[in-house]
Amino acid sequence: MAVERTLVLAKPDAVRKNVVGKIIARFEDEGFKLVALKKLKLTKEQAGQFYIVHKERPFYDELCEFMSSGPIVAMVWEGENAIARVRAIMGATDPAKAEEGTLRKLYGSNVGENAVHGSDSVESANYEIPFFFSGLELIG
Repeated sequence: MAVERTLVLAKPDAVRKNVVGKIIARFEDEGFKLVALKKLKLTKEQAGQFYIVHKERPFYDELCEFMSSGPIVAMVWEGENAIARVRAIMGATDPAKAEEGTLRKLYGSNVGENAVHGSDSVESANYEIPFFFSGLELIG
C-alpha cells in the first residue's frame, strides 16, 4: 500500500458540536499522522470554489451556504492507503445509512450536515490540499 495524504474537513456542525478533538483523536488512534491543521471560516464564494465539482448538482447552493455558516477545521492526514481508509472511518454521506462507529454516524445529523469531508481520490486530494495549505508537498 502506498503512503497518501488526504484532506479532512471538520464541517461547521462538527465545530458547533465541539467534537473536533474527538475526530482528531480517531484519526490518530487509527495510526494516521497529522501533517497540517487550521481553523478558518470560508466565505460563500470560497465554499463555492472548493465544491466547484458539484456546481451543477441541486444541493450546491445549500452546501455552500452551510459550509460558510461557521468555522471549519481543515486537516491533512498521512498514512498507508489514507484516502480509502479515511473515507471508511467517515462512513456513508447520509449518517442514517452510515455504519455504527463511523464519524458521520456518531456526529452527523443528516446528509447536508454530516460532520466531515474527506478527499475521495488522489486527484481530489491534489486539488483540495493546496486549496487550504499552499506549498504543502503532495504524495500520490
